[in-house]
Amino acid sequence: MRISLRTATSLLALTLSTAALSQTTLLALSKHDHTLSVIDPTTLKVLYTLPVGPDPHEVIASTDGTTAYVSNYGGGRYHTLAVLDLVHHTAIPNIDLGPLNGPHGLDFTGGKLYFTAEGAKVIGSYDPANQKVDWVLGTGQNRTHMIYVSPDLQHIITTNVASATVSLIDQQEVRMGPPPGMKPPANMPSPPPGPPQVRKDWNQTLIPVGQGSEGFDLSPDHKEIWVANAQDGTISIIDYAAKKVIDTLDSDTRSANRLKFTPDGKHVLVSLLGNPDLVILDAATRKVIKRLPIGTGAAGILIDPTANRAFIAQTPDNKISILDLTTLTITTTIPNIAEPDGMAWATLLH
Repeated sequence: MRISLRTATSLLALTLSTAALSQTTLLALSKHDHTLSVIDPTTLKVLYTLPVGPDPHEVIASTDGTTAYVSNYGGGRYHTLAVLDLVHHTAIPNIDLGPLNGPHGLDFTGGKLYFTAEGAKVIGSYDPANQKVDWVLGTGQNRTHMIYVSPDLQHIITTNVASATVSLIDQQEVRMGPPPGMKPPANMPSPPPGPPQVRKDWNQTLIPVGQGSEGFDLSPDHKEIWVANAQDGTISIIDYAAKKVIDTLDSDTRSANRLKFTPDGKHVLVSLLGNPDLVILDAATRKVIKRLPIGTGAAGILIDPTANRAFIAQTPDNKISILDLTTLTITTTIPNIAEPDGMAWATLLH
């Protein structure tokens, strides 16, 4: 098929205009300065910073890239989420979670902000449209820490650090009324004729893993969940469909903080908060293939889905290192971020 010069020119102009309509920035927290740095991912220069409140740990952006949310953790003492306007570059009033102390893990899905609250042993969601917490679910576990919510809002994964468990929380249908064949008590009216009434509810399956289960990731094919156990120095591998641990790797990863798959699913990165190495595993063989010395410790890991690189927050070293996912080497750093930790992407559509 031949395309005219005019058509080709129009297509090029449309491509360029679409690219110009979006701007992606890197969001990086400073635990020391209590700020969020907004960084150009191409030049690696800090564009501006915003205040976020005490002890910030995790950050996430809304789907449209207009707003960032930050959990003010405090080991369970604090109860606020900082809110940042990424269009006008200003901090706006915090979200006060009241008795839901210790917010930490964050995810933004389906137009809502999902969070963990360690002090209350719950997960919940905040609706920005109505400006209120509209759902809470208790886990009954100690230090419910990180969270993943599926795009269809039917499945949630959390790690429970002090309970050494992982929560697999799934929507299911619940049949209303007595079981089939059982008559209701005499003082209870009979159910209406027709098919049984059903409603949606949540079911939690607890998976025992290693001690200090904190950082985790779902494999790109959604078949496995890998969990870094900081106290044991091991990695638990959960078969997501079967809901059971199928392997435990002796990976020598004590003080593990975060664990992330590379986009192609071939490698797994594990940061160690109290160790100078970044640990890299081959996902297929489940073996450690490299221990890369990067400083004195690291926390947050953020994968760049478009540029084949990963950002590693070296909290004790006050910098963010960039790992080339092809060569598995550090190529450059972003200096002068005091105690960096949580990071996220924000793509703003103009």
